[in-house]
Amino acid sequence: MQETAKLIEDTTPFFSNDTVIFGVLMICLGLIFYTSSIKSGFWKKFYAIIPALFMAYIIPAALTTAGIIAPEWKEVSDAGETTTHATNLYYMASRYLLPAALVLMTLSIDLKGVFNLGPKALIMFLTGTVGIIIGGPIAVLFVGSISPETIGGEGANAVWRGLSTLAGSWIGGGANQTAMLEIYGYNQKLYGGMVFVDIVVANIWMALLLIGIGKSEKIDKWLDSDTSAIEKLKQKVSHFSKKVERNPSVTDLMVLGAIAFGTVSAAHYFGNFLSEFFKDYVNALTGMSKNILSFLGSSFFWMITLTTLIGILLSFTKARNYEGAGASKLGSVFIYILVASIGMKMDLKLIFDNKGLVIVGLVWMTIHALLLIGVAKLIKAPYFFLAVGSQANVGGAASAPIVASAFHPSLATVGVLLAVFGYAIGTVGAILCTILMQLAAGG
Repeated sequence: MQETAKLIEDTTPFFSNDTVIFGVLMICLGLIFYTSSIKSGFWKKFYAIIPALFMAYIIPAALTTAGIIAPEWKEVSDAGETTTHATNLYYMASRYLLPAALVLMTLSIDLKGVFNLGPKALIMFLTGTVGIIIGGPIAVLFVGSISPETIGGEGANAVWRGLSTLAGSWIGGGANQTAMLEIYGYNQKLYGGMVFVDIVVANIWMALLLIGIGKSEKIDKWLDSDTSAIEKLKQKVSHFSKKVERNPSVTDLMVLGAIAFGTVSAAHYFGNFLSEFFKDYVNALTGMSKNILSFLGSSFFWMITLTTLIGILLSFTKARNYEGAGASKLGSVFIYILVASIGMKMDLKLIFDNKGLVIVGLVWMTIHALLLIGVAKLIKAPYFFLAVGSQANVGGAASAPIVASAFHPSLATVGVLLAVFGYAIGTVGAILCTILMQLAAGG
């Protein structure tokens, strides 16, 4: 028994305590922001090429790869007993800090200005959706022609059934992904491999989008895009921020804390209530409608939706003046902590594991990217719409606001609104994609 247990590798990282890991991540973020603030010499040239947001993502990934920190690990005792551990930092950042950031960044939103951005944001989002729908079957055909065994399997083990969960995740989110697992009955013992491909490919694509943000002006020039509406919104919000700017007092900071985490509290409370209510409602349905509406039973979906709604409502009150006390700056701090916790989930060595399925995912994502670039060039859409439209599909509500706020905090809501829309169409789009993948695989 012990000899078998010894075959299981002990993957305990150097730092395994959440408090210590959080401190390591904060030190990394502090160093990144300090060095990016230096306006001369090496660091000026470095951050002119690599944006700080990308560094906040890739350094935690490098620490995970080196075994210094880890999102989860297996500990093997001297007796040969194996215990699985996981950090709660991503859960904390995505469930507490993300909604807090969203409401703080939405306080000063100019809703009319967001709508004045025009239809290109929605067009690019839907283009991203189409890219996922057609990218899956094309990837299956391409890889299948080179390595048929990679996309093979029969019955519950058929790879196309597993890929259906990726389609659900990359158009909608976790709830849609789970729905696809239920609809097509993929072998749950193999499901971890698909989750792995999801993490690797989606994180590589997000990293490329973040790098692109640092070159957005050049990209916009190449796309011949009209960024006037975006710049007008950014200038209007910046002008308002300067108008109400003040040195924040302790009272200001406490009120901001109350607004942020009071909203988080309300969003969790009512989100759990609504998810349970709709879960019972959805479970009472039959057929395809049950799976299509499954996202309504997700507490995360309701938490993000309610947070955004509360933030928008507060933007019509005097609470919006707290932007002058640093509301969006505090929200940005929370967003960067979330970015670091997402980066921590990425072990760069895993890219070389299960290479066949990763290649399927990379080909899939490449088609998604090429279609976005082509349509952006055709309609002269800014890189902002391309990046946020893509991430609202692939990353969902957790990462779309990250990409959007990297352009300007006032734009975070655009990412959220598109991501919420992705939840609504995620299962339908994923089903269509899966039907095409099944045909491509000859299943």
